[in-house]
Amino acid sequence: MTNNPTDDSRPWSVFLIFLRLGLTSFGGPIAHLGYFRAEFVTRRRWLSERSYADLVALCQFLPGPASSQVGIAVGLSRAGYSGALAAWAGFTLPSAIALILFALGISSYGDYVSQGALHGLKVVAVAVVAQAVWGMARNLCTDGLRVTIMAIATCVVLLVPS
Repeated sequence: MTNNPTDDSRPWSVFLIFLRLGLTSFGGPIAHLGYFRAEFVTRRRWLSERSYADLVALCQFLPGPASSQVGIAVGLSRAGYSGALAAWAGFTLPSAIALILFALGISSYGDYVSQGALHGLKVVAVAVVAQAVWGMARNLCTDGLRVTIMAIATCVVLLVPS
């Protein structure tokens, strides 16, 4: 991680960065990890591929949504404890507001919501997750052994019922 004392290491800046991610991220925790990778590894270069992969692995091991934990860890590293709180609040606030508005809307207009629209959202979520997985695989599976392990793990996940 780079820890340059720049404007983006202040809690308010961290909040705004995560607020933008919270407003534009779609698809659940696994998809969020793809958005975080694009933002913090590719765009801002706050983390290396390896550091990000290690952080994701740690957060997936812990109970709870990995994307929230990764976001809090990034906020903590950029701006301390207030940065961690800012990252959590910025990323969570849009979803909380959207859920409240959705609940109010569905209670009033639930008969008009199309099942097709909900199915379409699921398809988009799958595409976002696939893009995130593909991007991480290209950078982390750099030799034959890792590609083989990835292929075997993929087959097991797809073929063994859960």
